[in-house]
Amino acid sequence: MKKNIKMLLLVSLTFMAACNNDDNNAPEEVPVTPGSAVLTKYVALGDSFAAGYSDNALFKKGQENSYVNILAQQFVAAGGGAFTQPLMNDNIGGLLLGGNVVAGTRLYFNGQAPVNVSGKPTTEITSHLTGTFNNMGVPGAKSYHLVAPGYGNVAGVATGAANPYFARFSSSATTTVLADAVAQAPTFFSLFIGGNDVLSYATSGGIGKDQTGNMNPATYGSNDITDPTVFKTIYSNLVTALTANGAKGVVANLPYITTLPYFTTVPYNPAPLTAALATQLNAGYAAYNGGLQQMVEKKLLSADEAARRTINFKTGNNAVVVVDSYLTNLSAYGIPSYRQATKEDLVVLSARTFIGTTVGGDPTKVNGLSVPLADNWVLTKDEVNEVKKATDAYNIAIKAIADEKGLAFVNTVSTMTQLSSGGVRFGNFVMSSTYVTGGAFSLDGVHPSARGYGLIANIFIDAINEKYGSTLRHVDLAQYPIQYPATLP
Repeated sequence: MKKNIKMLLLVSLTFMAACNNDDNNAPEEVPVTPGSAVLTKYVALGDSFAAGYSDNALFKKGQENSYVNILAQQFVAAGGGAFTQPLMNDNIGGLLLGGNVVAGTRLYFNGQAPVNVSGKPTTEITSHLTGTFNNMGVPGAKSYHLVAPGYGNVAGVATGAANPYFARFSSSATTTVLADAVAQAPTFFSLFIGGNDVLSYATSGGIGKDQTGNMNPATYGSNDITDPTVFKTIYSNLVTALTANGAKGVVANLPYITTLPYFTTVPYNPAPLTAALATQLNAGYAAYNGGLQQMVEKKLLSADEAARRTINFKTGNNAVVVVDSYLTNLSAYGIPSYRQATKEDLVVLSARTFIGTTVGGDPTKVNGLSVPLADNWVLTKDEVNEVKKATDAYNIAIKAIADEKGLAFVNTVSTMTQLSSGGVRFGNFVMSSTYVTGGAFSLDGVHPSARGYGLIANIFIDAINEKYGSTLRHVDLAQYPIQYPATLP
């Protein structure tokens, strides 16, 4: 018995020694250092992504989980200083102008669908914030807005001449976003801008104009695509001003809209039909189809286009009918520009509650079927190509300017594409761009969730570490929620 006890004691001591030996040989954690970056004064420029916009609103918790605020928290261990943000008054979201609601409350998922949280916004635009703010992210801003005097003028908000979010914290009515950023003498900056230069065109279903060739942004409409040369010039001016005093920084390119759930959630063929309904609808479009054939016979329309425009329903799932302004205009002959959607068209997220509804309660007038979807509900393949062409041009400019100025460069195109084609794995989790359940995007289908912003912060950190030899650490994505509840403190 004593011999067995001695043997057990020997085994125990040997095991403890092995454990101690393992601890001694374990690799030491690399200390956090800034490398050649100076992080003491960090200023972030950008749009809604930088601001922390999420679930179709800006609210305090979303701002706290913005990727730039997450970055600032990680910078602290490497000498980063205080980071201030123009926080909203509440977690309801939305804005008031003179007491009137001009921006709605945030969304939450009630178990069946996204709905707005209850309550009225309490953030009043005219209640101006004083002081300087490290987070200069402005929801809705396009590239040229960052250098536009008066963009923060409260008096211009009602007419659309100024931005309500910047009006809350601009240093004066005539300043620019860039001027307020440079005035803080940053030692390090981030710049993620340009998404809205194509996004507003895309989310509106192409209700706007491709301004390629127009060098005067003052003549652009709110939903227009920015000319690539204008973008390049503005972007170069932004970076030149930010680096003038030796500041270093990180910039990011722009993801394709085809990776956003706003454009990928609603299928082009969401309409299940019985044989009887298909027959009924085909009868309704018989005159239209016949008119197309008459135009072919008169040599006013090619046979190929006539085939693409011919509307034919069948039993099972069917493509919606859309208005397509890129088709040959036959309105002089009483023939509208209709066709059925294809997989190359992108039906916008907001159409999910519109397709299948009736006009005035008339069961014979069904939106998307007997009543074609207007342009604002669908980004057609030609409009998708316009957006892609502009995005590619912007991204070429961003990369070239980053290389010229020696800045860290973040390839968001790669990450967003991965999210939409299999997902990104971390720990025991996988996050993807799948609407509601994927975890990467919020309920508006465009802006990231808190976890999505954490992912953006991590890829920014990777770029900074690679360029400047810093050893900043990732954040644990599992600590960030994929959805916010109805009630937040």
